[in-house]
Amino acid sequence: MMSLSVRLPPPGAFAGCVRRKGSLQKPPLAAQEAKAMHRAEAGKPLIKFNHCKKSIYSFRVPRSCPLCRQDVGLTKLEEAPVSIASPFTNGHQEKCSFLLRPTHGTFLREYDGSSDLHVGITNTNGVVYNYNQQGVQRDEAGWEQSLSVPLVQPGMFGLLDHWDKYLEDFSATEDWLPHRYEEDHHNCYSYTLTFINCVLVTESRAQLGKSEFTEKYVLPRTRLASKYIMLYRTIEARGFHAADRPDPDSSPPCRSSVLCVTTEGAGHSGHHP
Repeated sequence: MMSLSVRLPPPGAFAGCVRRKGSLQKPPLAAQEAKAMHRAEAGKPLIKFNHCKKSIYSFRVPRSCPLCRQDVGLTKLEEAPVSIASPFTNGHQEKCSFLLRPTHGTFLREYDGSSDLHVGITNTNGVVYNYNQQGVQRDEAGWEQSLSVPLVQPGMFGLLDHWDKYLEDFSATEDWLPHRYEEDHHNCYSYTLTFINCVLVTESRAQLGKSEFTEKYVLPRTRLASKYIMLYRTIEARGFHAADRPDPDSSPPCRSSVLCVTTEGAGHSGHHP
């Protein structure tokens, strides 16, 4: 069985980790509690505006510039505030996706860069299948702030029609009984990656090794999340963050391609604001 556990790295670094023994998943919350928790976990939206030849990040556009204390006119188009997209998503709204979240707490609040992480796979209804010491869990809440790797393109109806059955049948095998769980070698990452490879085999595609999957699909998202968390917490502490404006001729970093288990080489890229 393939196994890997990951931690969200500080910028420029990545290290493996495992869940601590005895740490169990919390039971699912009631639907109304989950909605309230999602609103709290989503955090405040981030915006960026330009002033004093700087890019200034904040939760809102202030009346006066925090650097020069002059009124923020924003009369020019290039000075208009823009929204900064969050790398986090409500996992229960993601179909057929690989999800990553802290084992306890949330990325924006409790995560400290070395906390344990947990992973799972969603079905077509946003139920998160994940494996821990209690066996396979089917969570309808608790993944409201996650990093997501879409696994199937929306138009692949043949695979989408069978996805839930594949996932349920896979989860029902003896490999994922509670007593089979091993913290280092047969864990939540083993469960998710093995399922992904089972689907790839079914679709006559080459399997993915743990290093390839992590480098290609997980690391780009964790690096982006690390930067976003640092920016968010800086704004919470200081009220704003100012940075030199980027060279308009420089190429922004691209996000990693979406893994499509039905089309060879399929994917897309986007720009980080």
